[in-house]
Amino acid sequence: MNAEPEPLPPIFTAHLFPKLEGMLIELLRSLTPQDWEKQTLAPKWKVKDVVAHLLDTQLRKLAASRRHYTHENPKITSNADLVALINRLNAEGVQKYRQLSAGELIARMESASKESAEYHQSLDPFARAMFSVSWAGEEVSANWFDTAREFTERWHHQQQIRLAVEKPGIMTREFYFPVLDCFMRALPHAYGVVPAKSGTLAQFNIAGECGGSWYLLRDIETWKLVSSAAREKLSETTIPQEIAWRIFTKGITREAAQAQVQVSGNSEVGLHILGIVSIVG
Repeated sequence: MNAEPEPLPPIFTAHLFPKLEGMLIELLRSLTPQDWEKQTLAPKWKVKDVVAHLLDTQLRKLAASRRHYTHENPKITSNADLVALINRLNAEGVQKYRQLSAGELIARMESASKESAEYHQSLDPFARAMFSVSWAGEEVSANWFDTAREFTERWHHQQQIRLAVEKPGIMTREFYFPVLDCFMRALPHAYGVVPAKSGTLAQFNIAGECGGSWYLLRDIETWKLVSSAAREKLSETTIPQEIAWRIFTKGITREAAQAQVQVSGNSEVGLHILGIVSIVG
């Protein structure tokens, strides 16, 4: 009889914020006036809009922490309500901060980034987070997960800017692997609608030096991520690391992604990952 596979360990990213944010500030200081108006992968946002969004969300999170945010919010009764709220807040924040000069945006970002890094490093990683990670289907999350989610936001938006202005990306294992590991935590929730025989397993590989393998095990009624593949394999999906983050952040069409993805076994199960979004909005 196979031993029960271990669940995935937590992701610790708080220590990475200072270096990642330092790279962002260095990048922003290198931009030309023309760079600020270049189009990014986000259809509605140019570079300056993405920077405004990064500043806005950082300031809002810090403000919420100072107000000792409470978890009850009677206005949010569904995921659609949450998405609508986030989209409205994001649009308002971009409109507000894109009016600043590039120099003022950078100055405010530098100050907020320092405070944000200190905030995340001050948290007990296993205490209850201020916000749950909704795209993973959680109503309550630990700080380590919310911090990792925040890290993916900071990483992927900086990556969008780098692509837009043709600067080298941050595709290093130190930074990109935690992003991928966090994105993959969406799998159990997203696969809830996918039927399979209990005890079978779907394997997902991210090909490249920053990637790895993740294993999704079907239980009696649910899917769960486990640390090994010692079960009957239903499907195996391999995604190039260059497009993996874009799949989870709506940065590539399903058709374009599928053309670069390899699946063996049950293709319906293996390709379901292409519809997963690990962001809100």
